[in-house]
Amino acid sequence: MSEIKKIAVIAGDGIGPEVVAEAEKVLKRTEELFGYRFETEHALFGGVAIDEKGTPLPEETLEICKKSDAVLLGAVGGPKWDSNSADLRPETGLLGIRKALGLFSNLRPAVVFDCLKDASTLKPEVLEGTDLMVVRELTGGIYFGEKFRRDTEFGQEAVDTCAYNETEIERIVRQAFEIAQKRRKKLASVDKANVLESSRLWREVVIRIAPDYPDVELEHVLVDNCAMQLLRRPSSFDVIVTENMFGDILSDEAAMLTGSIGMLSSASMGEGSFGLYEPVHGSAPDIAGQNVANPIATILSLALMFRLTFGYADAADAIEAAVAEVLDAGHRTGDIAVDKSQAISTTAMGELIVAAIKK
Repeated sequence: MSEIKKIAVIAGDGIGPEVVAEAEKVLKRTEELFGYRFETEHALFGGVAIDEKGTPLPEETLEICKKSDAVLLGAVGGPKWDSNSADLRPETGLLGIRKALGLFSNLRPAVVFDCLKDASTLKPEVLEGTDLMVVRELTGGIYFGEKFRRDTEFGQEAVDTCAYNETEIERIVRQAFEIAQKRRKKLASVDKANVLESSRLWREVVIRIAPDYPDVELEHVLVDNCAMQLLRRPSSFDVIVTENMFGDILSDEAAMLTGSIGMLSSASMGEGSFGLYEPVHGSAPDIAGQNVANPIATILSLALMFRLTFGYADAADAIEAAVAEVLDAGHRTGDIAVDKSQAISTTAMGELIVAAIKK
């Protein structure tokens, strides 16, 4: 009998509970078909946790996550909490949980489905063959560096410090090389080494460890050029590795190649197989509660969990194939529908995908 895998389920804010509910239906279906066993425990996080517990990351939520094999997260945040102090903002909880769980890399695949090429703003011939992975460093850089303000003769001045050490760079770059080895064996290391000292160190470390991966073709790309080439020749990229802020921006750009950010999954990983899996999109409070959100990104995040944390490639393949089958049949939620009057609901999309999963 299959070992029970523990999953911490964090629905979060906005559309989070709606899309996570559909992923849980997929989870149950894979149990039935493949014989895998899962134990889920729900926890509060983000804005809803601020409202109920007075903090975006309650200690009990962190303990549930630490006792689990993986975490499934919906979305956090919204304008309701935008005016809160920094320690009472949902986004602070995200930074905190990544740090507490030792999650130093964020993996964001961007795959263009043939049947959705028309949903993208780029020409179909430009998108042909696009299948890339952005590997973003998650716990260093300008987001975590020293921040302060000071008075000057020109008024207040704000300072955000971007700092990286060799260990932080090496662990993320080695992970990216290893991912590239399992894909098309191409790695683009993105930096701004012509201007930034932190980027010059980044490039030096990449060059030093590259000989350990002789089967992977390496190129160094300046971040501004990478942003341009993602729109000009996206299919030429396989794996992109970069620092925190660059990765944040480039992965959102890559997401839009697919036509909708509602299609993109992600995984935040540390050492070993533990991971936190979440859709790339935000909480979308403007459509929350309307049953119109696209659950595909969350469902594909579950497939990513099966593949990376549990090693259940058969179930991951089945989920991804089911998503492709439903899309090929012409079913669309509002964000990817050409004819909005034909759009289906969140629950309808989830149910169609569940029904399409085959062993």
